[in-house]
Amino acid sequence: MTQPFRGGGDCYRSAVWKGATLCLLEDRIEAACPERLHALSSAVHPGGFSHADRIVNWKVPLTYRCDDPVRDLIAMCGEWGCDPRHTVGLLTAAKLTHASVKEVEGDRFALLCCVTVGTRNAARAGMPRRTFPAYAPGTINTVLLIDGRMTESAMVNAVITATEAKSAALQRLGIVERATGETATGTTTDAVVVGVSQHPRWDAAHAYAGAATTIGCAIGEAVYGAVLEAGRTQHED
Repeated sequence: MTQPFRGGGDCYRSAVWKGATLCLLEDRIEAACPERLHALSSAVHPGGFSHADRIVNWKVPLTYRCDDPVRDLIAMCGEWGCDPRHTVGLLTAAKLTHASVKEVEGDRFALLCCVTVGTRNAARAGMPRRTFPAYAPGTINTVLLIDGRMTESAMVNAVITATEAKSAALQRLGIVERATGETATGTTTDAVVVGVSQHPRWDAAHAYAGAATTIGCAIGEAVYGAVLEAGRTQHED
């Protein structure tokens, strides 16, 4: 586990997936892999299943209150030189320099996890609250890059496992919902991306990604550790 950008670094090269990189640019972290990814995400753009050449975690100010973040992300793709048709875009107000990275090699997969953590909007799912349509930028963004093969149902399973691990880490950190004082399970605007190479060099596809599987266990451990590290240090220089 590491926070590669805190020491002034601007590009992290994966130790388990040759050619996979995370680059800290002026206003974003860009993730790129050697192959186009089969992606599943709850991202602002595009969300759902897609095929991605880039995953961009864009830092916006705390005052950001745009009614159309999709429009903004598509416009920014033009400035960044990214094809919006193949770019998954996330928004955050968290410190990009404090992103935490964890890598794992396992049973027919290599995994890179990158998490940024902002908890101003910490909330506990299941509690009644007044809802609102506007985007709020305090968020936890989880990016999972997987060199391997997964069924689409396993990718959905991976989202579940990653979310459970995030919630467990917030419990360990003692993050609470301000309105109730109850332990937070996330924030009101969290997002997750699972990007899979689906490369044929892997001789089998993972059909499940729950905590009892090799790939699910690795996802849970990586997300849990990364959220802990990024969450513990989010208020440090």
